[in-house]
Amino acid sequence: MPDRRTGLVYDERCLLHVNPAGAIGLGKGDLPDWATIEAFERPERMSLTWRVLEESGVLGSVERLDARMATVDELELAHTPAHVAALMAALEAPEDIEFGPDAWARPGSRDAMLLAAGGLLAAVDAVLAGTLDNAFVVLRPPGHHAESAASMGFCLVNNTAIAARWAQRERGVERVAIVDWDVHHGNGTEEIFLADPSVLTISLHQDGLYPADTGQLEVRGTGTGEGRNVNIPLPAGTGDDGYAHAFDEVVAPLVRGFAPDLLLLGAGQDASATDPLGRMSITVPGYRALTDRAVALAAEACGGRLVVMLEGGYSLMHVPLANHAILEGLAGLPATFTTDPVGVDVPTALRDVERTAVAAAVAAHLG
Repeated sequence: MPDRRTGLVYDERCLLHVNPAGAIGLGKGDLPDWATIEAFERPERMSLTWRVLEESGVLGSVERLDARMATVDELELAHTPAHVAALMAALEAPEDIEFGPDAWARPGSRDAMLLAAGGLLAAVDAVLAGTLDNAFVVLRPPGHHAESAASMGFCLVNNTAIAARWAQRERGVERVAIVDWDVHHGNGTEEIFLADPSVLTISLHQDGLYPADTGQLEVRGTGTGEGRNVNIPLPAGTGDDGYAHAFDEVVAPLVRGFAPDLLLLGAGQDASATDPLGRMSITVPGYRALTDRAVALAAEACGGRLVVMLEGGYSLMHVPLANHAILEGLAGLPATFTTDPVGVDVPTALRDVERTAVAAAVAAHLG
């Protein structure tokens, strides 16, 4: 067992949430039988990750932590009571309900949603108590698109936002930093904390992808939260070097300056080179490199207190191995893969378009 105490939260009950196949706007049953399309946000994102973690032996170097179900009161830390009430009613219905754009409430979704939110709270509690140094929460559905009064984009509630507010209310944490490297903009997290100076939100995402009208560089917070919301839109094709450059030049200085008590990381692996919903080029070693940076930043800024929550990531080739690399990095284990095992063609150096994008973010947020 390495000196670093790393926790893992996994609960197979989160496999019971099953999204219907088909594009946004197509309801269940709208596809002909011969259209063999799978849902993007699938249980296999978790189950294949578990198989990789189990068979690789990495589980012997981490501590399992049980998930628990979040309460309605805890959901209301980040969502309006009316939204939570309507969502819980939809989750109790016997039929499938599209509760928001591509956010489905179906049989099995209730427990999965509450476990995803509550499992993150269990990990945050353990890290803040000092029984763990860091933790990785591999649960679903994801959450970063869910706004205070809206579900969307596979996200029913905003797990990370709930966790930030819970840490403040229940454990006296004053300042929380949330870094989100999902390929899509973390619009829900932005909306919830836009006027809150006690939470720093940083989203690295593909420029203009989803939601198409959010994530602009100039949205920096409102009122007392001015400057606490940071968007880093990156050009399509950005790979390992581009993300590392953005992290080093923008993310790390901002987090250091904010001096949080806790760092939450929204880890969506849909910036991988094979993801069907993104057009980025991160590899498995690239995710390990980002994780190493996050661990080092947490050690410098907040005593190592880092909790990672699975967000998106829809390539069943890359996601399980990327999640494995993240867990190895959190635990301080040697990297299994120093080259990408999937073997796709990706940029091998920092490009001028990435330098330009990062320079714009530096000017906007650090200039």
